[in-house]
Amino acid sequence: MSNLVSFTDKGLYCEKGNFYIDPWKPVDKAIITHAHGDHARFGSKNYLCHTFTKPILRLRLGENNYQTLQWNEPVFINGIKVSLHPAGHIIGSSQVRIECNGEVWVVSGDYKTEDDGLSGKFEPLICNTFITESTFGLPIYKWKPQQLIYDNIINWISKNKENGKTSLLLAYSLGKAQRVLQAIKETAQTIYAHGAVFNMQQMLIDNGWKLTTVERITPDTPKELLKGTVVVAPPSADGTPWMKKFHPYSVGICSGWMQVRGNIRRRNADAGFALSDHADWDGLLQTIKATEAERLFVTHGFQSAFSRYCNEENIAISAEVKTQYGSEDEEANSEQSEPIKETEV
Repeated sequence: MSNLVSFTDKGLYCEKGNFYIDPWKPVDKAIITHAHGDHARFGSKNYLCHTFTKPILRLRLGENNYQTLQWNEPVFINGIKVSLHPAGHIIGSSQVRIECNGEVWVVSGDYKTEDDGLSGKFEPLICNTFITESTFGLPIYKWKPQQLIYDNIINWISKNKENGKTSLLLAYSLGKAQRVLQAIKETAQTIYAHGAVFNMQQMLIDNGWKLTTVERITPDTPKELLKGTVVVAPPSADGTPWMKKFHPYSVGICSGWMQVRGNIRRRNADAGFALSDHADWDGLLQTIKATEAERLFVTHGFQSAFSRYCNEENIAISAEVKTQYGSEDEEANSEQSEPIKETEV
């Protein structure tokens, strides 16, 4: 079995095709799985991504030489057959399938196996070698059905209203926020948002997505309008002076890390909702088995524990790989272009 992809100081590199996948340093040709900041970085000369990802990259990285593909649309790069396939992580997120002389490698990027109705239904791909994330690669991380979590969020908002409190939900502006806003759209006549969430939501709406509209909070937004309503903000807003406007309020964090009760307490949150854009333990294992891969490379997350388990269970010949991709919390790097100040929204 050959090494179609190698692990370099710039990122995942296909030497035969002379391209990188989600490089963390500037390169000539970058294939991008999705637009979170730890996978899509500034400075490369050429970017190839899914059609849905292009406007998000343009918002975050500015104008560049972008080439786009639909899912399952093959192209040849220096003789290497490349195609993108749904990863289910966020809007536009894709797995990268690489084929050469009948050998197939798949780079998953980040993925989620439960269909959220926005991100594209995850599609397991038969391959010889599979490169998987392991953000939640421990048995403790097993997600409840997302509709149950949505119902819990809606009930929490209802109780806050009864107590005269603003419901302040923390969710990443790209991915989590879109899911949460669709789920809670009937809970308030107007849902308010931090500027980072508003900018992303409005950009997606402007590009044809039928998403929930939100009202941007500005320094001039009257406090009385916010009492007892719903506000969605990125996690980086937590604990900043920006939140003073909402007193009295209750904070709910939407994150897979909320599966562990102690994390709610450590984050000083009033509620935690284990809603993740990543596969859980069962999702990871089911995916790897579905790929029928003989070889497995495990990247960011609990890669040591997950890789060891796969080897012990003879699921695949597994090895852990160090990368610069982040955990779910570290995706907050995507918010860096939208800094939070006391007077900013």
